[in-house]
Amino acid sequence: MKTIFTLCIFILLSISIKCYAQDECLECHTKITPGIVNDWKLSMHFKNDVGCPECHGTAHSNGKDYEKALTPTPATCNTCHEKQVTEYSKGKHSVAWTSMNAMPTIHFQPMALIDGMKGCGGCHKIGAKDDAAIAKLKKEGSVIGHASCDACHTRHTFSRKEALQPQACETCHTGFDHPQWEMYSGSKHGVKALLKQTSSLNESISAPTCQTCHMPYGNHEVRTAWGFLALRLPMPDDKQWANDRTVILQALGVLSPDGKPTARLDAVKAVDLARLTQDSWQFERDKMIITCSECHAKNFAQSELAKGDSLIKNADHLMAEAVRTVAALYKDHIISKPANYLFAFPDLLTFQDAPTVIEQKLFVMFLEHRMRTFQGAFHNNPDYTFWYGWSELVRDLTEIKELAKQMRLNANK
Repeated sequence: MKTIFTLCIFILLSISIKCYAQDECLECHTKITPGIVNDWKLSMHFKNDVGCPECHGTAHSNGKDYEKALTPTPATCNTCHEKQVTEYSKGKHSVAWTSMNAMPTIHFQPMALIDGMKGCGGCHKIGAKDDAAIAKLKKEGSVIGHASCDACHTRHTFSRKEALQPQACETCHTGFDHPQWEMYSGSKHGVKALLKQTSSLNESISAPTCQTCHMPYGNHEVRTAWGFLALRLPMPDDKQWANDRTVILQALGVLSPDGKPTARLDAVKAVDLARLTQDSWQFERDKMIITCSECHAKNFAQSELAKGDSLIKNADHLMAEAVRTVAALYKDHIISKPANYLFAFPDLLTFQDAPTVIEQKLFVMFLEHRMRTFQGAFHNNPDYTFWYGWSELVRDLTEIKELAKQMRLNANK
């Protein structure tokens, strides 16, 4: 009896402390950040009695010790949303922070772009971070970079309805190397979905969103068959395509110029940039076929996805020829190996920090135009696929060949 009484007292005391802390938060923040309080009061958290202490702790109690307030991480959300956090941790979003920091020249960039969240870090912050990364961000003052779930369920409403809209993906999936929003919103899928949002079409009409295809039934394990860079193992039976893909992998530093695996291959595995087995690719492809088949005939869906595969093959052939053209300049000592390069070979992962104009053109060809060719195909946007993708690839290759020719002529003067 005494034990039960003690337990009841403990529970009542805990509730009292929580309510007191909550009241203290509201009294202050209603005055200084009323927007936050308003958003929270509109949230399911408010309706389910999830208040400030559950996410931010109780250490922060006045205007001077605000740094003691905890910034939520996926581990915080896991307390109530274990299923979603478990799924997220298996998908590509969870490795976004790691993949950004794995890029060879990322630390050459201004801090504001990365840890300051004004560039790459602004989207890649969705990735999970270890304690060391969080400590570094705190030191830099970038507390907004700690969380992950709030990239889609924005604070402080943390709305499921918001995260279900295609616009929730627009902030990150747009622009130079992955303009999925532009491709999708201009496709028939996107047009129908956006007309549905404005009630121009009946609300029951089939209109796929990003989430329909990439998060079917609310599954937070976001992955795609081809991965981010449309490169995979095992090599295809087609010898030309296998040779072309090998050259691209060499230019990514995953394979050495003589075809041997490098330490970067482990990094690629760690951040899930590519499907590295036939089974992993087929599993994701089969998932997409099932999703497409809810509106389309299965054979139609298979045919359309196969066209995307074919475009990757053709784009790889142009890309490989361009890489070989630049690689020959290294071999003939027309381009010197930079100190930070692994090999005397073009390195696509140096991006805009590539040492020569021709290599910068090569990086744009790879990360902008090759990406748009295959992504445009899979997002059913023919204009992006051709004019912003394939046509640009062809012109890139012509320009790279001409630049190489001029470099050789200048070297022989």
